[in-house]
Amino acid sequence: MAKVTVEVVTPERRILSQQVDEAIIPGSEGLFGVRPGHTALLSLLDAGPLTLRDGATTQVFFVAGGFAQVNHDTVMVLADQAEPVAAIDVGAAQKRLAEAQETLKTLSSADAGFSVQSTAVRRETARIALATKRA
Repeated sequence: MAKVTVEVVTPERRILSQQVDEAIIPGSEGLFGVRPGHTALLSLLDAGPLTLRDGATTQVFFVAGGFAQVNHDTVMVLADQAEPVAAIDVGAAQKRLAEAQETLKTLSSADAGFSVQSTAVRRETARIALATKRA
């Protein structure tokens, strides 16, 4: 059976490169699946789960934005951040969420940092939801 090659890269390092039956990607317009022979596309990523299925095995990673490029049987995920769901430190994520929420309270929507803190709140909320869902 044909496979899809998935590469996940962050600014720091390559997270993985492997062949799978299907990749489910958190696009900016919602989740979308990629199987062999998928139409070429480029999508923004939203913070959420990147699910890789190969037979009966499923791996889930958290990605925090970036881009996904699909070209025939290759998926290149260029993520701002990526980590296996099992490696998420919920306590640290809750601390980052609380800090971002507190900072956000002091800003108006016209402030330069408002967008940065709003993004941090969405990212950490998604990270915590994904990590606690597996528990």
